[in-house]
Amino acid sequence: MTIDLRADPIALTAALVDIPSVSKDEAVIADTVAWALREQTEGFEILRHGNTVLARTNRGLPTRVILAGHLDTVPIADNVPGHFVEGENGERLLYGCGSVDMKSGDAVFLHLAATVAEPVHDLTLIFYDCEEIAAEFNGLGRIERELPEWLDGDLAILGEPSGGWVEAGCQGTLRARITTAGMRAHSARAWLGDNAIHRLAPVLERMAAYRARDVDIDGCVYREGLSAVRISGGVAGNVVPDAAEVDVNFRFAPDRTLDEATEHVRAIFDGLDIAFERTDGAPGALPGLSAPAAKDLMRIVHAHGSGGVRAKYGWTDVSRFAARGIPAVNFGPGDPNLAHKRDEHLPVTQITEVTAMLRSYLTGDRQ
Repeated sequence: MTIDLRADPIALTAALVDIPSVSKDEAVIADTVAWALREQTEGFEILRHGNTVLARTNRGLPTRVILAGHLDTVPIADNVPGHFVEGENGERLLYGCGSVDMKSGDAVFLHLAATVAEPVHDLTLIFYDCEEIAAEFNGLGRIERELPEWLDGDLAILGEPSGGWVEAGCQGTLRARITTAGMRAHSARAWLGDNAIHRLAPVLERMAAYRARDVDIDGCVYREGLSAVRISGGVAGNVVPDAAEVDVNFRFAPDRTLDEATEHVRAIFDGLDIAFERTDGAPGALPGLSAPAAKDLMRIVHAHGSGGVRAKYGWTDVSRFAARGIPAVNFGPGDPNLAHKRDEHLPVTQITEVTAMLRSYLTGDRQ
């Protein structure tokens, strides 16, 4: 299978959508991307690492910009191959699995790698696997562990869908399990037992009463949120249960560390007879918009007039770069609210606009 990196990035996006690449099944698309970079670009060192494809220039330029995007998608839902549709307002739309998240972003990066002859920054491109599943499989995490020098740079741009806005930093996330204990009894003699499910009532009441913070960092407002996301308990239809649990998810602003966020959530339930265990978590990422390389990107985006800068709601791999002291932003075509949907789609004008803004940034406005 072949793709043309010099073709219009809209056509390139459609070609990538037509290559099925559900998580853990990225070999074909990784082969295709690696071949295209080797055959259709100049000046790049190219490395295949599992189903991750890495490429970088070494021109001795004073700054390095990382363009990173994942190649995998969520499971296909009768939406591959992709197709074009004319929207109600005459806008051309591209439908297909991964069109938003994030093969359009990948297409922009690949196209620019092949067509920007004289960038003002050295470039590193990372196209990685298994972003859509558990963090232990994430290809960028594997590169971080095994080839960390490939993550060095002055700014990282992840092509996550952001509607052509710069979505700076990201929220942190943690999950915790709250467990209550009681005593079993026959439900016909319920007074002889202690219902563990009932003991969850004050836990749920405190979550329902929780008021989230809004935190302004570098002009980006991050709103926190605490949610019960799973609840379980019960033995049988005639038994008072002796155990119950609720899973809690806390999305927190990047001014908190993961440990600080954990202690904040734990404190919400102070005084209750519960067991509390953090089961998963990842720190957020500060916007980092004051870095010189980031300021230049902001200038281009503001000058273009169709987008701006806002906080990223949700966790993304920008956190991995922020933890290394590298400013990182999310910037790509597509509405993130349409990611993973059966009717996933985007207006193709966003692909063109993001390509134009990044071309201006990478060339110092010379093109």
